[in-house]
Amino acid sequence: MADTYRVAFIGLVHDHAWGELPHWLECPNCQVVAAADPNSELTQRAQTKGVPSVYSDWREMAEAEEFEIAAIFVPNSDAAEVVEALAPRGVHFVVEKPMAARLAQADRMLAAVRAANVELLINWPIAWRPTLYEAHRRLVAGEVGHPFYMNVYMGHQGPKEIGCSEYFYSWLYDATKNGAGALMDYCCYGAALANWWFGRPTAVQAVAGLLTKDYLTVEDNAIITLLYPNLFVETQGSWSTVPGHHDMVLRGDAGTLYTSESYRTLHIAVGNKPFEEVAAPPLPEHQSNAAHYLTWCLREGRPVEGFCSAQVGRDAQEVLEAGLLSASQGRRLELPLS
Repeated sequence: MADTYRVAFIGLVHDHAWGELPHWLECPNCQVVAAADPNSELTQRAQTKGVPSVYSDWREMAEAEEFEIAAIFVPNSDAAEVVEALAPRGVHFVVEKPMAARLAQADRMLAAVRAANVELLINWPIAWRPTLYEAHRRLVAGEVGHPFYMNVYMGHQGPKEIGCSEYFYSWLYDATKNGAGALMDYCCYGAALANWWFGRPTAVQAVAGLLTKDYLTVEDNAIITLLYPNLFVETQGSWSTVPGHHDMVLRGDAGTLYTSESYRTLHIAVGNKPFEEVAAPPLPEHQSNAAHYLTWCLREGRPVEGFCSAQVGRDAQEVLEAGLLSASQGRRLELPLS
């Protein structure tokens, strides 16, 4: 167990980097030592935020700096190369959702961290919302009976329209670097949530299309249906939703749970009673963000579990891959993918 975990940022073209950097700078037992990105404007910005050393190439940084944790903010397609290169050195990883652009890349990442016995945390922004854990507790307790339908909706007006930087949306709009469009960016949430709560589905059926933005070459809307025995889960991703909307509804044969205000409030109705807002107990401090959770796992000698685990991330990637194939082929696909 390290007294202080040295942290390096690899890539800065993912806009989430700027929200995550303060978490690492403020995290006890952490020291952000460096950041690397080929764009000088971004590395200069990192320096103004408190990063002491910057590099144009992450490989050069890895040779010059010592660090135990890599926070990765590269395009989805590039994360596997970073993990494969650094895992044998004993480096642990945080990767923004989803973990890769394609399933084969996710499988490479999972194999690399398991071979090196290091941790890989997939950072889903909603993973730190107490409502999801309270909803899960009530689901497991049987308060809504047998769950037969869940819908996870993630939508906004589009990356450019909501003010994402050009560094970010330029690769989000690239099918090779992102993996797809809105399907990869936003259907990933429901794919991961379903795999966390219910395990891997038996089949997937999907539709995707360019419905509102004629300047794109990737889909701006997609719906993936995950099929389980006696359960449907729909995960919807949209770059056309005005105003933005991010929430979940879970229906059981005895009641319904739903979140509102972007997963900040939780409501439940049982039987024929009206919906009531229920309190979600605060999460422990070590589950306040990715920095706190990963360093807590390392200090305690515990694996990353649940929503942010590499296995859930990998299985979500399989759903996304199957969704892409299903939408393009117009047919249902059985899992696992061969």
